[in-house]
Amino acid sequence: MGAMDRKEPLYRKVNTRARGVNHGGGAAYRYERNTKREKQNESSRGSMHGGKQHGLDYTPLFRFLLSRVGRDWDAVYRETVSRLDKPEPIFWMVARSDCEKKAQVRIGESSYYSGLYIDDQHRLALVDPDLHVEHLTPLCACCTHTFNGVPFTRKYQPPQG
Repeated sequence: MGAMDRKEPLYRKVNTRARGVNHGGGAAYRYERNTKREKQNESSRGSMHGGKQHGLDYTPLFRFLLSRVGRDWDAVYRETVSRLDKPEPIFWMVARSDCEKKAQVRIGESSYYSGLYIDDQHRLALVDPDLHVEHLTPLCACCTHTFNGVPFTRKYQPPQG
């Protein structure tokens, strides 16, 4: 496969330089790197850019899977895996068994997507094809809740009590 044939990955890096993003350890490292003990043994510090993956957004994956409903699962899976860093996020949406099936799955704090499964014809299918954004109510007033990328149309209803 040539460079021109290569498809875009189904994930993207999140802007981790944004305000309020904390990856932990920053202040302690800044202090340690200037101590005499550290100056004597630089090798104990390790790389500044370790193997951590801080922010990956799989929204392109979720949209891709929704666009493949009704297609052969083996073909969808093959293409999806070839465009991901790891296969696990596929199964955040796609149920592997009947007991995992959910009409909707929550990804993050306020993003919901249609639950998917592999049907008897071995095709990717919606768990509840009748579930639409109009049916969902947000859990709070402060967040923008979305269903399959579309903002909820209903407004937050405080609990009656």
